[in-house]
Amino acid sequence: MITSLSIENFALIEKLDIDFSNGFSIITGETGAGKSILLGALGLVLGKRADLTSLKNKDEKCIVEANFSIGKYSLETFFEANDLDYEQETIIRREILPSGKSRAFVNDSPVNLQQLQDLSFYLIDVHSQHQTLELSEEEYQFKIIDSIAGNQNILSEFQSGIKKYRSAKSTLDSKKNEFSAILKEKDYNEFLYQELESANLKAGELEELEQQYQTLSNVEFIKENLDKLLSIANEEEFGVLKNIKEFKATLQKNINFSTEYQSLFERTNSILIEFDDIVKELNRESELVFNDPEKLEAINQKLQLIYNLQKKHNVLTVEELIQIQTDLEGKVVSVATLENEITALENSIKDFELQLDAVALKISQSRREAIPNLSGKLIDILNLLGMPNVRFKIEIIASETYHNNGKDTLQFLFSANKGTDFGLLKKVASGGEMSRIMLAVKSILSQYSKLPTIIFDEIDTGVSGEIANKMGEIMRDMSKTMQVFAITHLPQIAAKGANHYKVFKTVLGENTVSELKLLNNDERIIEIAEMLSGKDISDSAVNHAKALLN
Repeated sequence: MITSLSIENFALIEKLDIDFSNGFSIITGETGAGKSILLGALGLVLGKRADLTSLKNKDEKCIVEANFSIGKYSLETFFEANDLDYEQETIIRREILPSGKSRAFVNDSPVNLQQLQDLSFYLIDVHSQHQTLELSEEEYQFKIIDSIAGNQNILSEFQSGIKKYRSAKSTLDSKKNEFSAILKEKDYNEFLYQELESANLKAGELEELEQQYQTLSNVEFIKENLDKLLSIANEEEFGVLKNIKEFKATLQKNINFSTEYQSLFERTNSILIEFDDIVKELNRESELVFNDPEKLEAINQKLQLIYNLQKKHNVLTVEELIQIQTDLEGKVVSVATLENEITALENSIKDFELQLDAVALKISQSRREAIPNLSGKLIDILNLLGMPNVRFKIEIIASETYHNNGKDTLQFLFSANKGTDFGLLKKVASGGEMSRIMLAVKSILSQYSKLPTIIFDEIDTGVSGEIANKMGEIMRDMSKTMQVFAITHLPQIAAKGANHYKVFKTVLGENTVSELKLLNNDERIIEIAEMLSGKDISDSAVNHAKALLN
């Protein structure tokens, strides 16, 4: 339950601190006094969005802080899941800064708006006229039936399953699209892959082949040059090798006369050794050089194949061609792999469907069993609220479509009078009838839920007199197990509250501000008398107010 609310710099409220107690509390005030402002401020701590128009003074921040007593409601798991400090007396604070930035805290830990909204689901149900309209929507009608049926756990199981099912379906669609795209190019990819594979490409071979081709294409020229070099080196009278040897032998005669000659001799000897080795190498190369037209043609064909492949794939190196071959191999192999994956996913989806169908059937059966109970309770309460001939026709219709809450669709029909046909709520129920039906629904739901607090914002729209009196009694009965607030214009309902708060405007200097006050017994008599007869309070109105309170 909410135990206190503090508001600073919000709309027409400068500063407000108010404590609340358990039971049934009434909030009254003239139209425009600020009841909606109070709900707006409370909405901030429940995760509603805000902007700078919420600030009374645009140069100061707005702060709304609410204290909740939550020890009885088993919320430890929620706090642990959201990494928040659990306190039986929990404080939620919301700040809107002059810059427009918004901050929120739960027990001084920063939280985002989604976390606030999720937490508020366990704390307060604010019933507005807008929510009365939700009564005619199938989703809300299912929530009513599922609450009566106690389907919360099995619905969680179904929703967990449907999430996995839809994820698998999404993956399957993606795989099928991928498979379709690959299949269109399958034959061409296989051709390209086989072409590259048969080329038997090796990294670095292009340079080697080009070198071999140059050599084989110039065999005669190379041979001629080699023969000439060997002739120059080995010529009997004037060959380079013979002359170096003579040069060495002559220099050797001087080595005993100077270390310089000794050094020159050693260098000459090194030249002779190196040159002799060069000549031997040239001899070996000469023996290897011969005309091989078949090998030349084979190399030429391999080079042309590589050049054509480079041109086709718009690359410059053999290494790039090898990478393309690897990629194509992956695509060719992935066809078979994808086929296997698609088959596995289809089998998995069939298993999911079997599981979901079984859970959905349990949900549907539970709903069918709960409907007579719901209809009976609704009729009993609505009879008290002046609808003696009300009837409901609630039918569960099985479908083949998976929804978030099962496989059912719902027909929730209503008739208020004898002799009238059943019709959809939103088409045949008046505003007053919708208000009474919603109150009946909330009264029933309060017996099945552990929600700490409910706020009725003018649920008495369209009713008066004895019906209003009965509505007040129902809300008072609900307050025996939960905290109930009613914002009302009807004295019959106002008189049923254990606590009575009044919202009013005052003028302070040049400013108009809204305030909230807990009325004592005498003030409450005057307030209810004003609700009965207006500002000019008569003695009969005062007596009537006392009678209502007693």
